[in-house]
Amino acid sequence: MNYDYRQLTVWTKSMELTRIIYELTKLLPKEESFALVQQMRRAVVSIPSNIAEGHGRNSDKEFVNFLSIARGSLLEISTQLDICVMIEHIPKDEIVEAQSLIEEVWKMLNSLITYRKNKL
Repeated sequence: MNYDYRQLTVWTKSMELTRIIYELTKLLPKEESFALVQQMRRAVVSIPSNIAEGHGRNSDKEFVNFLSIARGSLLEISTQLDICVMIEHIPKDEIVEAQSLIEEVWKMLNSLITYRKNKL
């Protein structure tokens, strides 16, 4: 089995973001357990999962599609963090590390998408 996707920095960074989001969701009140917590965890898990799945596909076109899905999930997480701050569930200073990683993963995904598209 080919595990080369684990060598991708964007996958590694998205796994780190997953860990951070899981920690942040522990700060949310119990009434958010079946709403915001689950939504955020599903979205963040989707990022490295789609990178891995796309990497396992047989074409650059399919890989680009899965990278685009990962990018959409990244924006979903960014929005959900903004919501957590807006409704005062998480202090703004608590999401700085996550926001920084989101920006980093965003740039990496965009670069990888551009690179793979140019190979088509």
